[in-house]
Amino acid sequence: MTKNIAIDQAALRTIFAECRQCGTCCKSYRKITLQPDEVDFIGKMGGHVGVNVSIAQLRDKSMEQLVGEASATGKVFMIHPDDKGCIFLQKINGKHACKIYHHRPRACRGFRCNLADSSFLDLFGADSIHLLGQDRFGLPLVKK
Repeated sequence: MTKNIAIDQAALRTIFAECRQCGTCCKSYRKITLQPDEVDFIGKMGGHVGVNVSIAQLRDKSMEQLVGEASATGKVFMIHPDDKGCIFLQKINGKHACKIYHHRPRACRGFRCNLADSSFLDLFGADSIHLLGQDRFGLPLVKK
């Protein structure tokens, strides 16, 4: 039997800092889970949208089939392929800001900054979606 893990939001807020507009999060996290209603918008705005596909999967199915399956299961990502960060990240007067701030993906909205040390990135890896109580595929974290 699996259960959703309850996340104590008040406790999380004690370890997170206010945004310093340094751009580190938008440069560090290269894969952000998109909700189905966000995929078309991000693509139309010029964002890189993709799915996880392995060579082994391509041996059995076509790319179109794999993309369709990923879309149907909500495993579609906004991808930042280089260390320059998110395509929507801009620098204005020495501070970083999001070009689509009011329309950014839910995973970005839920992100909370922690610049205390590297243990936070070590714990969560490169998937900020964990902060929303979801795994890297956008599915609820479950206790086994």
